[in-house]
Amino acid sequence: MSRQFIFASESVGEGHPDKVCDAISDAVLDACLAQDNKSRVACETYAKSNLLVIGGEITTNAKIAYHEVAQKAIREIGYVNDDDVFHADKVFILNALTAQSQDIAQGVDARQANGKKTSEQGAGDQGLMFGYACLETPEFMPAPIMFAHRLGRRLTHLRKSGVVSWLRPDAKTQVSVVYTNHVPTAISNVVVSTQHTPEVSHEQIESFVIEEVIREVLPEELLSNETKFLVNPTGKFVIGGPQGDAGLTGRKIIVDTYGGWGRHGGGAFSGKDPTKVDRSAAYMGRYVAKNVVAAGLAERCEVQFAYAIGYPNPVSLHVNTFGTAKIDEGRIEAAIQAVFGFKPAEIIEQLDLLRPIYYKTTNYGHFGKTDHDLTWERTDKVDALREAIGNVDQGLIWQHVDKIAALSESVK
Repeated sequence: MSRQFIFASESVGEGHPDKVCDAISDAVLDACLAQDNKSRVACETYAKSNLLVIGGEITTNAKIAYHEVAQKAIREIGYVNDDDVFHADKVFILNALTAQSQDIAQGVDARQANGKKTSEQGAGDQGLMFGYACLETPEFMPAPIMFAHRLGRRLTHLRKSGVVSWLRPDAKTQVSVVYTNHVPTAISNVVVSTQHTPEVSHEQIESFVIEEVIREVLPEELLSNETKFLVNPTGKFVIGGPQGDAGLTGRKIIVDTYGGWGRHGGGAFSGKDPTKVDRSAAYMGRYVAKNVVAAGLAERCEVQFAYAIGYPNPVSLHVNTFGTAKIDEGRIEAAIQAVFGFKPAEIIEQLDLLRPIYYKTTNYGHFGKTDHDLTWERTDKVDALREAIGNVDQGLIWQHVDKIAALSESVK
């Protein structure tokens, strides 16, 4: 029997107050890693009106002018207009950074310590992390979140390239996708809220966004006369960014991952160095799940890890293919454990994470991007997984690969 449902995901623009804080936290992390790749960073940022607070724990040999790093990030986002209350050159910055707790450090460091069970590098905290991949888009990501990100990227491109002068940095997008038997078949609603200058009319904004943003980036075959477009539905969005709402690092964790489709363990990413498994193990989970799907072993795959602070091995590993596996899930899990290593030090080495690459991840999701520096998006373990699986029906795999090729051809 055919089953139909609607699933929605949202994205936010670079000027959203929470994303401003994420960007500053990741810019601080990159600045530390650029000088000292052993830096321990857990940087949290808070923004409201013209106040910026940079706090958290950082232990590094790097010499950082934190206020300059923050101002540069704000300037790149676009808060440089004369009437901006939150302005790159006028913001008041409070530095509340301290060093990492020695109790935590001894658990992370690869050394023996009193009460520590091993001398290996341990996880920086306890917690659970998820990775996900599916065949809905060429990026191996759920369609709703990728569509929402496309809208946000388009708005930013039009604003920064000067196509129109009335766009401002704060924005939110949301796309509701109709699924029939778990396949995206239509888009029922599109919501775009974008900050703007006072003089532009709502009619101008609505017409421009529908024609130059929505219709330019969303698949034409999924739009119809039944699709509802809601553009700036309050009627006015002049006051935005930290002037309109407080911002805080780590509040957009669903935007950062799978739009609510794949599960989330609760840990944020931005501002954290890769010894923090909240970030690195979530990246590893994505890497594993994407390679499983790309290898033709399943059409959807979710991987979960759990860690204990100071302990190197994950305390659990779970694989779920939601009934789409081409072979027994137990064999897939065994192949995963044979091909990948999940200790924090192994994750860092396999994904080459001690580099200043994190500012690139801040906006429009940490997953589904094509930048070659984002190593967790590679599908270089496909052959190793197939070899580890052994006797697999190659016909099933090639049928699956044909679906991937068709997706790539259909993207706008």
